[in-house]
Amino acid sequence: MTTSEQDALRVLEELLPADIVVADPDVIASYARDQSRLTDFCLPLAVVMPRTTDEVSRSLKVLHELGIPTVARGAGSGLSGAANASPGCVVLSLHRMNEILEIDAEDRLAVVQPGVITASLRAAASAVGLLYPPDPGSVEMCTVGGNVSTNAGGMCCIKYGVTGDFVIGLEVVLADGRVMRTGRRTVKGVAGYDLTRLFVGSEGTLGVITEITVRLVPGPPAAQTLVASFAGLSDAGAAVAGVIRAGLTPSLMEILDRTTVQAVDEMSHMGLGRGVAALLLVQSDDRDATDLLTLIEDICQQCGALDVARSSDPTEAALLLEARRLALPALERLGDWLLDDVAVPRSRIVDLIGAIEDISHQFGIVIGVFGHAGDGNLHPTVIFDDADPVSRAAALAAFDAITQKALDLGGTITGEHGTGRLKRAWLVRELDPTSHAVQTAIKAALDPHNLLNPAVAW
Repeated sequence: MTTSEQDALRVLEELLPADIVVADPDVIASYARDQSRLTDFCLPLAVVMPRTTDEVSRSLKVLHELGIPTVARGAGSGLSGAANASPGCVVLSLHRMNEILEIDAEDRLAVVQPGVITASLRAAASAVGLLYPPDPGSVEMCTVGGNVSTNAGGMCCIKYGVTGDFVIGLEVVLADGRVMRTGRRTVKGVAGYDLTRLFVGSEGTLGVITEITVRLVPGPPAAQTLVASFAGLSDAGAAVAGVIRAGLTPSLMEILDRTTVQAVDEMSHMGLGRGVAALLLVQSDDRDATDLLTLIEDICQQCGALDVARSSDPTEAALLLEARRLALPALERLGDWLLDDVAVPRSRIVDLIGAIEDISHQFGIVIGVFGHAGDGNLHPTVIFDDADPVSRAAALAAFDAITQKALDLGGTITGEHGTGRLKRAWLVRELDPTSHAVQTAIKAALDPHNLLNPAVAW
């Protein structure tokens, strides 16, 4: 730590409550990065752990006056490097702000602090017969604040949408410590610019979110599940395309390729089937779920499904969902990994799957494919040996080729994980020059000194 950094830390400790400023190297090392791979990070100057909006406001005001960069952090479960520490920065961890402040069953809304675990909010809503639909793969550990900051998705997006579709109001602390509220609790309201939408997905570059109001929906009936196995990944993709063409909307439609299925099987011993090239996992929580799944089963059979099984058993459904949530942890066991997050128009999902298979062969590298097939959002996961320069180079080339193909197909570089550090260089390829200039202007207006998550800001 340089002399100037030591001086800045001393001032922080003098001006802020002593029990919210942490400078122990062993502690702050655990706050240096999220779960992304091949993204830059460093040891922060300190970690500030506020308990209230007022403490967040005071912290940002002091940091702003000292010119110290700030990186806000939730659970650190992100996969894009958006929560990685920058040189000389302070990490602002919101894990202490973890209260569910209100569940309003009559107006179907909840008010929570950013450190609330997503699964806890879902459970609290369920206890009063309501549903908070967003369910990222890390639902048991990720926070609502982190979900809002990246506009996270999850497995139920095909029917319910992403996190931002449920956020109706925010409390935000700006870079200089000023506190503002956006949105409202009413069903309708169009006064002024939609600042709530502006902050959703901004990855901590425009302000720090300290309170979130979300809408809830009526709790659905118990879901019915369909699992179809295929001899080829492209056959499974064709079934997905067929479901979409037919205008059918299940509550979940996930795909896992051979590599992923085998990895999950070896990790969990669930007996998912070693001889299949792809699994399609479909659920419906509609009242006419039986009829809907019958139509989807017919489509799967027409696309050459090897086997189709259906169940209304909640325990079995939960087990299958757990198999899907294990996709990335299981692939991690195969070696070093680099996970992509791309989305294409749903009509191009077959083209994307075919391209990923071609890229795997082209670079001679294993790519496990899983993701939210129902909304065109896949997570191709490149397996490589980071100690081998040739393998590492092939992995990066394959990652870039997949990302470029998504753009070529009219898609996007990130469907739900966010730009972060991992995809920052790709953002200018997706945005047109005017759009990029407008976004840069917004950042300059709210954070003119570029102190909020500067390594991610665009």
